[in-house]
Amino acid sequence: MKLQRKNRRALALGALAVSGALALTACGSDDTGGKDDAGGGSSTAASNSSIKCDGAKGQLLADGSSAQKNAIDAWVKEFSQACGVQINYKGGGSGAGVTAFGQGQVAFAGSDSALKPEDVAASKKVCSGGQGIDLPMVGGPIAVGYNVPGVQDLVLDAPTLAKIFDAKIQNWNAPEIKKLNPNAKLPDLKIQAFHRSDESGTTDNFTKYLKAAAPSDWTYSGGKAWQAKGGQAAPQSSGVAQQVKQTGGAIGYFELSYAKDLSTVAIDTGASAPVKATVDNATKAIADAKVVGTGSDLALQLNYATKADGAYPMVLVTYEIACDKGNKADTLPATKAFLRYIASEDGQKILTEKDYAPIPDAIISKVRTTIEGLS
Repeated sequence: MKLQRKNRRALALGALAVSGALALTACGSDDTGGKDDAGGGSSTAASNSSIKCDGAKGQLLADGSSAQKNAIDAWVKEFSQACGVQINYKGGGSGAGVTAFGQGQVAFAGSDSALKPEDVAASKKVCSGGQGIDLPMVGGPIAVGYNVPGVQDLVLDAPTLAKIFDAKIQNWNAPEIKKLNPNAKLPDLKIQAFHRSDESGTTDNFTKYLKAAAPSDWTYSGGKAWQAKGGQAAPQSSGVAQQVKQTGGAIGYFELSYAKDLSTVAIDTGASAPVKATVDNATKAIADAKVVGTGSDLALQLNYATKADGAYPMVLVTYEIACDKGNKADTLPATKAFLRYIASEDGQKILTEKDYAPIPDAIISKVRTTIEGLS
């Protein structure tokens, strides 16, 4: 009798183990697409994840815009947990990313400026039968942060900013700054203007704003490389922000996500009130952009000289650059799955949490369609 009871207990425990294994198997086949036999996707993806791995496996190398680095880090964390794919995004700057992509060193690149004709020509050598295309993915304001003791709610306009970053205004109590801030106690303090030392799409967009809104005061041709005289240089957005934070009298430009614990300038655009660098104000400006790319390229034209109420004009859009055709077979599934996720509704929601601006619906819907056609 004692032996029979032991046998019945063993059978019962065995049945529970089988049912538990079946339940775990069912959980592992949710809509993430994560299946161990489907090419390396993790079967331990969160049950509430909408990420579709679709056979993604291995690792991806990517490089480019440091402006979107905080967003990429958040996306990579979610995607890697769901699909088991390792993504190494260096964030060495837009210039470095475009160069690496043109040399076939990375699966995709990030750039805060659309590809130039010479970049497209170079991409055709690595995109077999295709070319590199621009996919607008991350939006946001370029904040101008400053470190001036005792001064809050600083207001500047485009001509004054142009003169500051061209070393034509060198003191914080200059008449031009006083005129815009009549109630501020501006100190007799030397201005320390910081710009990017590396080639940067942030620099490109910042100077495009100055050129559009203050053409008589900013006479440089523009581009990813800093051209004005004077000032001090630091690498990447994080480096500029750090220098502003630790240097009295400093001012510099970087994405809003790098402006934590820093005061930022409100811009006098000619609207009814100065406009602060916020996600919502940047989205208002980006929504006014026009798609000027051809074919599957979705390059945008931004209106830097807008005077619309509540529209922050100093914005950038970061593009993910990928081959429309001719992607490498071993990285295409992971590249496509990752881009699909970051363009999705869930992926774009993360941007707001990280002080970036989601791409407006009319544009991101085109991005999603284009991603599905990558081959």
